[in-house]
This record gives sequence, structure tokens and C-alpha cells, in this order.
Amino acid sequence: MAETDNIPDIHMDPDGLYREETVTDQKIGTIRVMTPITADGTTDETRSILYIGQSQMMTPAGALPLNFEIPADNLKAAVENFGEHAKQAMEETVEKLREMQRQQASQIVVPGAGGGMGGLGGAGGPPGGKIQL
Repeated sequence: MAETDNIPDIHMDPDGLYREETVTDQKIGTIRVMTPITADGTTDETRSILYIGQSQMMTPAGALPLNFEIPADNLKAAVENFGEHAKQAMEETVEKLREMQRQQASQIVVPGAGGGMGGLGGAGGPPGGKIQL
């Protein structure tokens, strides 16, 4: 049996194509303007343009990318609403990180349950690696 037999069939959806344009202020973030198109490359007027915001949140571990949809009817509205939706994405990310931290802190460590590492965590160090904000 060839190794390629286990590879899934990969194909693009011809009814879900978008042309991407990038808009940035080179300070705070980027807006990806996703214009729906047909398979022949013409604009698909039956679907709405999507505005996807991108920014970064600085953490002690480094920059964490933020991606979020900005509901808007035009680029001007997307730019005006960028900050509000970036803040919301940041708050959601912080909450997810805190939940991960709570889950990690509440795990019971059983000696010898570290995958045959003599009680050490899977990375070869002691258990309890927590995400800190």
C-alpha cells in the first residue's frame, strides 16, 4: 500500500472563492478585504464583502496574533470599527488563556503518569507549565 493512499482528497471550493486585498495603517493593524468572486474571477455580487481585522497582543511570551471579523458594509466603517472589534478579540483571547491556565492548575499530577518519563512532563521537565499573563 502506497503512503499516498492515506492522504485526503484536497480541492478548493469553486463557490467560496475570494480575492484578498490588504489595507494597513502600519501602526495598529491590518484589514483584509475579502471580495467574493466566481470561478472565472469576476466579482460575485450575490455575496457580501468580508472585512477581517488582524493585530497583535503583546504577552510576556511574545506577540500573540489576533484575527477577527469586522461586521461592516464598507471599508470606512471597517476602519472605524477596527478598535472595538480588536478590543473584543483581545478580551476573548485573554479569557481563553485564563481558562487554559485554570484547567492546567486544576490538573492532578500523578507520579509515573508522565508518559514513561518518571513523573516528568512530556517535554522532559517538571509538570505544571502554566500560561501566565
